[in-house]
Amino acid sequence: MGIEIEDKFDVPPDYAVPDLSKLGEISGPKSYQLVALYYDTPDLRLATRGITLRRRRGGDDAGWHLKLPKAKGVRQEITHPLTRSTKVVPPELAELVRAYTRGAELQVVAELDTRRTVSLLHDGPTPLVEIADDRVKGTVYTKKPDESVASEKTDVVRWREVEAELLEGDQALLAKIGKRLMKAGATPAVAASKLARLLEPPPPAQALTKDGTAGQVIVNYLASQVTALLSQDPRVRRAEEDAVHQMRVAARRLRSALKAFDTVITGTKRVQDELRWLGAVLGEARDLEVIRARFARELAVLAPELVTGPIVARLGEDLLAREHEAYERIKETLSGERYYALLDALDTMTATPRLTKAAAKPAQDKLSDVAAGNWDRVTKAYDTAQAISDLERREIAMHDVRKAAKRARYTAEALQPTLGKSMAKLAKHAAAVQEVLGAHQDGVVAQETLAKEAETARQAGEDTFTYGLLIGLERGTAERAHADFPRVWAETVQAIGKLL
Repeated sequence: MGIEIEDKFDVPPDYAVPDLSKLGEISGPKSYQLVALYYDTPDLRLATRGITLRRRRGGDDAGWHLKLPKAKGVRQEITHPLTRSTKVVPPELAELVRAYTRGAELQVVAELDTRRTVSLLHDGPTPLVEIADDRVKGTVYTKKPDESVASEKTDVVRWREVEAELLEGDQALLAKIGKRLMKAGATPAVAASKLARLLEPPPPAQALTKDGTAGQVIVNYLASQVTALLSQDPRVRRAEEDAVHQMRVAARRLRSALKAFDTVITGTKRVQDELRWLGAVLGEARDLEVIRARFARELAVLAPELVTGPIVARLGEDLLAREHEAYERIKETLSGERYYALLDALDTMTATPRLTKAAAKPAQDKLSDVAAGNWDRVTKAYDTAQAISDLERREIAMHDVRKAAKRARYTAEALQPTLGKSMAKLAKHAAAVQEVLGAHQDGVVAQETLAKEAETARQAGEDTFTYGLLIGLERGTAERAHADFPRVWAETVQAIGKLL
């Protein structure tokens, strides 16, 4: 796996790559013949999302390559050794695009035959940037229902392009190379990849809305969060760092937006329920990951004589084993029909949303009211909690305040690009309330976890001294957050009162 950072340029057939020796030492050129078969579903679900899956022969990186977009000009590349079969995609790679294929067959959709001439810009032994001059012949294929192999569909397309790929240099150097290439007659590529240029896949379906309306803002935001959720799916399947957290955040933001903007888009109750289900599945592994890291930090700063018994193993290895089990349940969920049905519903929601009359109103007017209404929910939840005399029930009710603050924060963050700095400030203040209440809640949950683990250790005849010590530390954390909340709340109410 690697990160591919490159700039691509369209060039005319007679283009001359300029001299770049003033930017570093040049080696090459070397020439290669590259032949790549590209795989996708018949309706190009991968290409539509900017994903390429290919089997390539030739050059110094022959094999299977899966490229997943991360940002403009940046892609995550996952490789697999070359296999003999051209019909069957390696299961390891097919698994990583299931959120897009959803059971549809992967087949050859195109072939690219590229004559590549490569030069390297380097500093001594350190390669900085690779400049590839490609002359490309592309062919689109289709598979007829009664055939077992692909057959040619379109005429051959030919073109030339130049790529500058960052190796161990920096973005500033890449930019300098780009300027020199363009000065010589190159232009920024109109397509993100060779395959996109050849196939010209349509963008993901999205409802047409009038510029400047509330409907446009909300549909655009929902589409961006669907993309964010999908982009984390392959990372979760590979158990990459922070992937579960980011996927759960995307699910939460979607669900929060559908609740917050229910006067603009309706008929989403079923999708909300399924997003809550997905968040719960993801949450099990994420919560174990967080609390395991929390205990590891606390144990690391204790004096060695204060750490007694096999507590490090119990709070580390045991929790990690449970985390791995939770990951297996996540992977099973991500390969199930219920998950695919949710993704289909999200696609339908952004392509053909049930918009209300309010969606046609100017975003500035309609959505400012939505943001204010979501903060009102926070204050009402707070007033309700404070009116409860029983302390235990009041603490439970304060959890509703935290959830309302999170929704107000997500709503403000969604509106910040449209409504400006006031929403950024509202999000920051709502986050302060969420965080202080979260610190208290996390401390309480940690105490409960420690108490259960301590009982297990006691029954096994182990020393439980350190468990008690950690419980005391967590109690202190929770109590400090509890004591700090009135100040944070008063400051937040005052600040938001001036914004809304």
